[in-house]
Amino acid sequence: MTLVSDYENDDMNPFRVRSRREVIALLRSIGERNQLVRMVINHGADTIVTSILNIDETNDTVLLDCAPTAIMNQRVLDSKRLSFETVLENIRILFTAPSAESCVYENLPAFVIDLPTSVIRLQRREFYRVPTPLTSPVSCIVPYTREGVTTEIPTTLHNISGGGISIVDEKKLLGTAIGQTYDNCKIDLPGSGVITVTLQVRNVLELTLTNGKSINRLGCEFIRPSNGTLAVVQKYITKIEREQNAKATGLG
Repeated sequence: MTLVSDYENDDMNPFRVRSRREVIALLRSIGERNQLVRMVINHGADTIVTSILNIDETNDTVLLDCAPTAIMNQRVLDSKRLSFETVLENIRILFTAPSAESCVYENLPAFVIDLPTSVIRLQRREFYRVPTPLTSPVSCIVPYTREGVTTEIPTTLHNISGGGISIVDEKKLLGTAIGQTYDNCKIDLPGSGVITVTLQVRNVLELTLTNGKSINRLGCEFIRPSNGTLAVVQKYITKIEREQNAKATGLG
């Protein structure tokens, strides 16, 4: 499972709640609904299930239920980084804390952490990749600079999500180094609009087609997309899902 810390980068800013009032409201709702919270300690080495007992607005702290064993409780207290993940109304909630301290709440042992300065809210379609229809290929023009010369390389989308895309480079013209960044890429999303994004290569897969031709499929992440860009992406994803559902039910 993906760690909360994997989302702590600028790319997740569109999904980040920074308002203190909203953060408190979210965490309080999780506690009032007795929603279980997964706590990851020691950078993923250990995981325990806890719950939010109370929000102390005066001291800007959050009170959490303890682990079932003294050994695990000590590991939590010794950890220099804590990550939390839960679900509220089908929305993934992610947050972190630098450490935890022991305390007593209603005569029972508990943990106390600092109130998070921000919380990430991820809806399903914001991280779920949707395949683009083969009958209506989506174009992505990627400017590629080599030896001082910039060439616009045409590619097509294999799938898309709120966090990035997978593109097919049929002529294998693009560089495939992991971490390589391409600025000013233009994606024409039918029925939704044209967006200009910065893409960073996260993974590469070389495929051989039935006719023997070799192509590259590049998984790319959006780098600092604007809210307007994300709105267009979500509009397109919703459109594709609606069309796919209609087809599946015989209405499309």
